[in-house]
Amino acid sequence: MTLAAYASLADASRGRRHPEPEVRLRNVFQRDRDRIVHSTAFRRLVYKTQVFINHEGDLFRTRLTHSLEVAQLGRSIARGLGLDEDLAEAIALAHDLGHTPFGHAGQDALHDCMRAHGGFEHNLQSLRVVDRLEARYPDFDGLNLSFETREGILKHCSRRDALALDAAEPGGVARRFLDGTQPSLEAQLTDLADSIAYNAHDIDDGVRSGLLRFEQLLELPGVRQYHDQALAEHPRLADQPGRRLLFETIRRMLSAQVHDVIDSTAAALALARPDSADAVRHGPRLLRFSDPVQADSAALKRLLFSALYRHPQVMRTTEAARQVVRELFAAYVAAPAEMPAEHAAMPDRPRAVADYVAGMTDRFATREHQRLTGQDVFAALDAAPGALSGASSGVLPGTLPGAPPPAG
Repeated sequence: MTLAAYASLADASRGRRHPEPEVRLRNVFQRDRDRIVHSTAFRRLVYKTQVFINHEGDLFRTRLTHSLEVAQLGRSIARGLGLDEDLAEAIALAHDLGHTPFGHAGQDALHDCMRAHGGFEHNLQSLRVVDRLEARYPDFDGLNLSFETREGILKHCSRRDALALDAAEPGGVARRFLDGTQPSLEAQLTDLADSIAYNAHDIDDGVRSGLLRFEQLLELPGVRQYHDQALAEHPRLADQPGRRLLFETIRRMLSAQVHDVIDSTAAALALARPDSADAVRHGPRLLRFSDPVQADSAALKRLLFSALYRHPQVMRTTEAARQVVRELFAAYVAAPAEMPAEHAAMPDRPRAVADYVAGMTDRFATREHQRLTGQDVFAALDAAPGALSGASSGVLPGTLPGAPPPAG
């Protein structure tokens, strides 16, 4: 495939922090992708959760399945815009490597624990994982990824953190947060693909859990239109048991969003006319939805926030997860010998503990918490009235959506 002039070109990469010779068959971005897939941190994503804690069901999304979905969407958008698919995929597969166990609840708890020690932010931690914490090569720490992949991983960064990173790597991946420039288009599209994937799979998982009703979603025009299209083309779906109508609605919504991003971005590129990847960095942000689709996406996020992420049952699990992370952090700070030797030996004990806890899977963190405290907080939660039941099968009571008839 011939790439567009504004795409990131592997042959023009700004390279790695530790120079390495080229290899046969794979370019720099393809090697980045392969290093990420073979990393320990990537394998751990299979037992790190999104909204629902790992023990709540086998079919809910994990950080691994989410990353794969973002990579698939990213490659599709990159192909439609003439961008480098391998770079988009590498960024997508690595963007959550620094996430804690227990989703955003774990991140928030760890940030609170680290507030007096520089804080904790999962994007920054993802960069730390690929730059320092992976120990696989004889001559350097980390995975030694290319500048372009590392830049895409660092999606957010405070000015304080950017100044610290730029002092250690002048003109490096944090510089854009100080001078107001943009990342590559591949990084921009991965950021948007992340949002698209989140909305779609949280609809699916929310309905599967029984905490979100399909009827609630159909109150949103940005969802209802795809439901109505599906029924108009396949009217028998109205009478079929199961989740086919939900799946078809989500599939159509995803396809429409991908096409909208491609069309809206192509129009923005035609106006801006960047003639190189460097020109992209010095212009406005170009990857975008159209205004109507952006409004629909924002409305869906608001509904998911109020109806799912703040559902009382999710909040109970969230507080239990925060308790586990807080108490693990305190236990390891007080007794660093409880950690592996490489972490216990680090001079910055709070950061060493944060690295160790952030690297845990949900189930390992739960086991370690039980070992160190004698408590099983999730078992107590499961026994409480209103807990998810039947979750191990991934098919929960009352989750098969009965869709109302098409509007109008």
